[in-house]
Amino acid sequence: MTDPLSRLLAERDWLLTDGATGTTLFNMGLESGEAPELWNTAQPEKITALYKGAVDAGSDLFLTNTFGGNASRLKLHNAEGRVHELNRIAAEIGREVADKAGRPVIVAGSVGPTGEIMAPMGPLTYERAVEMFHEQAEGLKAGGVDVLWVETISAPEEYKAAAEAARLAGMPWCGTMSFDTAGRTMMGVTSRDLATLVETLPHPPLAFGANCGVGASDLLRTVLGFSTTGTERPIIAKGNAGIPKYHDGHIHYDGTPELMADYAVLARACGATLIGGCCGTTPDHLRAMREALETRPAADRPTLDEIAARLGGFSSAVDGTGDDAGPARRVTRRRRG
Repeated sequence: MTDPLSRLLAERDWLLTDGATGTTLFNMGLESGEAPELWNTAQPEKITALYKGAVDAGSDLFLTNTFGGNASRLKLHNAEGRVHELNRIAAEIGREVADKAGRPVIVAGSVGPTGEIMAPMGPLTYERAVEMFHEQAEGLKAGGVDVLWVETISAPEEYKAAAEAARLAGMPWCGTMSFDTAGRTMMGVTSRDLATLVETLPHPPLAFGANCGVGASDLLRTVLGFSTTGTERPIIAKGNAGIPKYHDGHIHYDGTPELMADYAVLARACGATLIGGCCGTTPDHLRAMREALETRPAADRPTLDEIAARLGGFSSAVDGTGDDAGPARRVTRRRRG
């Protein structure tokens, strides 16, 4: 228990993570198609504001602005030669913000998918995926992150490659997948599959779970899937702030702070320990989530019907595991607030 995240997990029943990087940066002026990672050097004051917004709202952990900071994604912007630099600087900015917080705050190095399809269905070999993730991990490590945070993965082979890269870098890590296809990832992984996978890895994550996906209800159904496996590993829940709506040329998420406050306490009741938001989640949402987690008492594990009643219906009738097949639940989404 030498790393800061493990120490904090040993002391706390829950931790609040951060919200949406992309949503916040778009609100700051990032243009569609622009690589957010280039702002680490071009607009460092805005990256500082991104991190500080989460910390000031009560986050115990925030992710660096490096989701697309691997060679494959940066190549789209002719920046594949800047992987180490852009990751290091993002981490250094984060380290400075965390160290000024006046309380323990974890800097988590965001590692997103490569954007390529893994072999044999696609051209990306396991070895090349490890190489790209390792290059990024070393940059984040050099900048001072406390933990690597692998997120939005769909393929088990890519998850394994990220785990191996973390091992090569000598770094603790956490890892989430996105269950956005009727309770499965795009590559067919279920909540039960992921809970089984993490226990087979030579260098397992400190915590695992789900991020992004469809909506808060679907994500909590996945978290329940993790919990029912009996895992003792901390579970991560980072759901989107409602459902995306296209308005005036921009994507907006319809989840209110009140809805996300309900989501946060339900996530805790479902078994999640690290609770935060993904797309659409702003500091206003995080403040409401923090207050709810601090002031509302712990509750029993909710049923699917209770989740739907509080957050809205599910996007599919089942969660992909086959255990809850039955009549389709309504998918109309009721919103509080």
